Amino acid sequence: MEDKKSFSLLVAIVKRGYSESAMSAAREAGARGGTVFNARGTGSLEAQKFLGVPIEPEKEVLLILAEKSVRQDIMRAIYKEAGLETNGNGIVFALPVEDVVGAFTKFNN
Repeated sequence: MEDKKSFSLLVAIVKRGYSESAMSAAREAGARGGTVFNARGTGSLEAQKFLGVPIEPEKEVLLILAEKSVRQDIMRAIYKEAGLETNGNGIVFALPVEDVVGAFTKFNN
């Protein structure tokens, strides 16, 4: 591979209807793009409240592949826009990515 940059997969889970604002904030913080899909939360009846706040089961999940150098900025931007203290009621976390081919790098011929 040409480039051995370090990447992370950012996963943001927000209430349905908040993915566009979260993705917009992520772009402003350095994300090049992402993938959004619909999801539904599951859990027991007792777990349907978090700190006394009802949890909405309909969610949107954002997947963003980002260089580690901008990871924290993107995570902060998403959380500020759609985090637990907002109407987006979301969380964001990062997973390490071992290799990337395509979006940011390519194989040498």
